[in-house]
Amino acid sequence: MANDDNAPTGITASLDTEVGKAVVDMGLATRTEIEFCREQQKQSSDPNQRSLADLLVDHQFITTNQAKRIRKNLEERKSSQIPGYQLISKLGKGAMATVYKARQMSLDRIVAVKVLPKKLSDNPEFVDRFYKEGKAAARLSHNNIVQAIDVGCAPDGYHYFVMEYVEGLTLYDIMQPPPVGEGRNFAEAEALDVTIQMADALAHAHLRNLIHRDVKPKNILLTKEGVAKLTDLGLARAMDDKEAAETEAGKAYGTPYYISPEQIRGDVDIDFRADIYSLGATMYHLVTGKPPFDGETPSAVMHKHLKQPLTPADHVNTALSAGVGEIIDVAMAKNRDDRYQSTEDMLEDLQAVRRGEPPTHARRGVHLDGLEKLEETGKTVDIAPTPAPNAALWTNPLMLGALGLAGASLLVNLILFILYVKK
Repeated sequence: MANDDNAPTGITASLDTEVGKAVVDMGLATRTEIEFCREQQKQSSDPNQRSLADLLVDHQFITTNQAKRIRKNLEERKSSQIPGYQLISKLGKGAMATVYKARQMSLDRIVAVKVLPKKLSDNPEFVDRFYKEGKAAARLSHNNIVQAIDVGCAPDGYHYFVMEYVEGLTLYDIMQPPPVGEGRNFAEAEALDVTIQMADALAHAHLRNLIHRDVKPKNILLTKEGVAKLTDLGLARAMDDKEAAETEAGKAYGTPYYISPEQIRGDVDIDFRADIYSLGATMYHLVTGKPPFDGETPSAVMHKHLKQPLTPADHVNTALSAGVGEIIDVAMAKNRDDRYQSTEDMLEDLQAVRRGEPPTHARRGVHLDGLEKLEETGKTVDIAPTPAPNAALWTNPLMLGALGLAGASLLVNLILFILYVKK
């Protein structure tokens, strides 16, 4: 990563300053080590001969590959300058956007900046969705939802969305094998803690008439302190946005492994119960180590969400309590009328099971729809004590009359016999 021999000294110094900040921000070297290498530059007979990055590599403060990555990050930064923000490093890249770790210069704080790719910036649909995400996030203020900070368009045409920076891994990454993640499933208590935080976050959003529509492990960040943060509101939509609903009618928006049946069908009246289903599917994955349904293609997976019965989570992981299985069963009912009828109800059940108590709203043992069918088609049978043999004879009116006459006749004969004897 040598300097350009023809570059002016001011530009070289500026580049070294950016390299130094990037190395420190990435935690690759300390400020003391940076200053040590700067002294080496000053003591050299030709200060421009060796760059700061070269000296950091020479002294084994960073590796050659790290120096290359820093250079690449700086090049990307130059190609996409966001006013007021200094891009530090790339955090991740998806089909829709690239997310950078950055410094907000005005407040000198670390933030995350999502940048829409240039190829999508000319597509009005993607741009509109990008800004809707920022506006949706701005409507929410909750400790378990990544906070929105700013949204706008840079002079070079790049659209950006600035949000709270969360230092941690997604639930999905945590379950991935090393070196990406920790390669582990979640114990019941930890899974309950995460799901409780997400149910609370979703309840906050639902009260503000907003549905997420893409709740999944990849969209939940977990800090080292155990704080879960819901992110990526790219598919979020107001429940009463009829225009958007009609535009999306018949299209499946969501992630196949966690999508609700009504989203698969492209129903126009999607509501908060779609998020409840996806949260249940996410919890299923956390406690079993695999999504509720799998298949060779996305279509095959979605077909199972629509038609295939769910294998109870506590049948897959027999160490789970019955309460966890009941909560997931109700949350993932294929008919949304059979799910929790409020996010707060699900939250109450999660908190109860976390305390070691049974859920109060989930009822896996008795299905109300089954009882309704029984009432419609079944016969009512009154159960009474078994009568003694021939007991019915003693309740027959004719029999009672005959017995009365026999008794009277016997009494008359007895009186006549007594009178005869006295004579």
